Amino acid sequence: MGWIVSLIIGGIVGWLASIIMKTNAQMGIIANVLVGIVGSWLGFWIAGMLGFAEGGLIIRLIIAIAGAVLLIFILRALGIFKRT
Repeated sequence: MGWIVSLIIGGIVGWLASIIMKTNAQMGIIANVLVGIVGSWLGFWIAGMLGFAEGGLIIRLIIAIAGAVLLIFILRALGIFKRT
């Protein structure tokens, strides 16, 4: 049951990040889930190194979205996503 929740939350985080970065039209549900999960991991890894990993639900959601936005930025720099 935990992996289903991770997929759902990853999809929501990836979708919100794709809206922020204006890549929503280029990404499908699978890309949203992958970007959400990997971006969340990236965000929590960076936040842990900076000492910001502790916090409530809202802080953790912001960290996850920020990590997904960073991942989309990196993927855009590599040419995987194009600017619209």
